[in-house]
Amino acid sequence: CGGSVSDSSGVLQSPNYPGSYPNDADCVWEIQVENNFHVTLTFRDIEMQSGTCQHDYVEVYDGPLHSSPLLGRFCSGSFPTYVSSSNMMSVRFHSDSRYSFRGFQAHYTSIPAGHNTTIQCLPDYMHVVVNRDYLQSQGYSARRVTLNDSRCRPKVTSREVIFNIPYNGCGTIQEENNDTINYSNTIRVTSSGYIIKRKKNINLHISCKMLRKSWQQVVYAAEDTVDVNEYQFGRYDMNITFYNSPAFLQQVRSSPYYIDLNQNLYLQACLRNSDPNLKVVVDTCVASPDPHDFNTLAYYLVRNGCPRDSSYATYYSPSSHFARFKFNAFEFMSRHPSVYLKCQMLVCRLGDYSSHCYRGCSTRAKRDTSSAEEKVDVVVGPLQLQEGGAPGGNTR
Repeated sequence: CGGSVSDSSGVLQSPNYPGSYPNDADCVWEIQVENNFHVTLTFRDIEMQSGTCQHDYVEVYDGPLHSSPLLGRFCSGSFPTYVSSSNMMSVRFHSDSRYSFRGFQAHYTSIPAGHNTTIQCLPDYMHVVVNRDYLQSQGYSARRVTLNDSRCRPKVTSREVIFNIPYNGCGTIQEENNDTINYSNTIRVTSSGYIIKRKKNINLHISCKMLRKSWQQVVYAAEDTVDVNEYQFGRYDMNITFYNSPAFLQQVRSSPYYIDLNQNLYLQACLRNSDPNLKVVVDTCVASPDPHDFNTLAYYLVRNGCPRDSSYATYYSPSSHFARFKFNAFEFMSRHPSVYLKCQMLVCRLGDYSSHCYRGCSTRAKRDTSSAEEKVDVVVGPLQLQEGGAPGGNTR
């Protein structure tokens, strides 16, 4: 149960709903809609063990589960509605080992946020758009909108002031906090001398914060008369590609990828991001015949950095943004027509030797991590056997 949800609207419900939910369930749904939209979540049915909500309950968070405010926790009563302050919301359902009830059903939709100022954290830069009508209504001129680094000028159109602010230029500051990697800059809007009404200058503080499995995008105005407060969430731009040899020169572009049993399979994960001080490694790779279920029938190649399959091996990579590895097609494939891989990649700060990127195989608890490391899931496949494929096939 649980998982990532990206449709503009949909339904969430407890496992087996409207039947009784299972004991010892712990499900987390991450709802992420388009940039500059908010999530509205309305519960239509709730029936679970009531009381203090210590045993069975639903929690709603205003963003990612481990780093966002709790909007509400409940187990019975009226049907609440929640609205996120960003384009992301998390819902957690928990049950204990005792009683079981019908559970819950909730509907969510996405609603447009205010578009006076919008921000997108793209792979190579922060894309910020300020509405000119909004500036003029507040008494400000588009000509007086600048960055600290005056050499980085915006593009001014008839309706918008547009900044593309690189992560490693234009005065962007990089810093690490407890569990984030932050990139920040400041857009300044100064009042013109001929305005009779005295106005303070506006400081729009723009930041992209790396959170667990997501980017957090933040815009806020400090010490001014204009209220701008927006939060957006996105994902790392990560992909995994098959190659036809350990030289990693020629990609395999066919899908499905037809292979033989015991054939060597070469893969490269690539993180597309302009920050050169990031490192990516393979944390976990699991195979399944179902691209939507990596629990029921699962075969681990590597888990928490520890190889589980004897054929799994890593290769030297020319860039810290690449992670290269291989394994052999396995007997698992002889019983299923297609196999998919779900790999969890770990992103850390380059040179942070306390992180799992450098420690390698780890059996410690997941929370025992460096101050700046994030995980990203990528699913690739399908892999299918060549007709007549047999053990001892191509072993390039």
